[in-house]
Amino acid sequence: MSDVKKHPLDALVQLMATLRSPEGCPWDRKQTPATLKTFVLEEAYEVAAAIDEGDPAELRDELGDLLFQVVFQAQIAHENGHFDLNDVVRGVTNKMTRRHPHVFGDGRADTAEAVLDQWEQRKKKDEGRGVFDGLPAALPALLKSFRVQEKAARVGFDWPDVTGPIAKIHEETAELEEAIAGGDQAAIEHELGDLLFSLVNVARALKLNPEFALGRTTDRFVARFKAMEKLADARGVTFSDLTLAEMDALWDEVKATDV
Repeated sequence: MSDVKKHPLDALVQLMATLRSPEGCPWDRKQTPATLKTFVLEEAYEVAAAIDEGDPAELRDELGDLLFQVVFQAQIAHENGHFDLNDVVRGVTNKMTRRHPHVFGDGRADTAEAVLDQWEQRKKKDEGRGVFDGLPAALPALLKSFRVQEKAARVGFDWPDVTGPIAKIHEETAELEEAIAGGDQAAIEHELGDLLFSLVNVARALKLNPEFALGRTTDRFVARFKAMEKLADARGVTFSDLTLAEMDALWDEVKATDV
């Protein structure tokens, strides 16, 4: 790999150090790991959006923005005497080497499923933790439930097929309706959570990611709603003045065009 064209990270590390210096940027100097947390999450989501768009140039730019946040965090840690970017790279390189014994050692894994099983076992050995230890607390609830179910499945706690989760949906729907009839808000929230968790189980059984499925449905709803607004405007009608029945008629009209 020595002949591969490289652009070392040194320039970016130096830029970050300059921004944080007394002669640098007042805003950058003021930041802490906690104040930057939102930006880390936002940049990660923008990377995901660029992947969905399928635009390599956009993905390149968004990966750069996310990398900048990594360098930012490492610089602050370095200033506090904890670690620097070299330590980050060294640590993840060593960890990934350990967790791929089928590539860098004498282990064997012939399928992607075998790799995942081996990964979980190696991770547990490395960290001495339980199945769910290390799961990021800040994950969005839908994605977190998906990851929790994945991890439980890898140690054998799972439905044998999709019929189990489907039956659970019917059970949880009935319990939600009962809770709604009872009027207890805490019970309603509890049963709604159970129903959502069951829906995630169905998605996983069907080899689908519920985060992606819901995201696409939401985007489709927004597109159709905008089309409704545009149609109303073209007809000289103020959308907000329409009755619900009129809005429903517009919705059906737009839906028929497969927007």
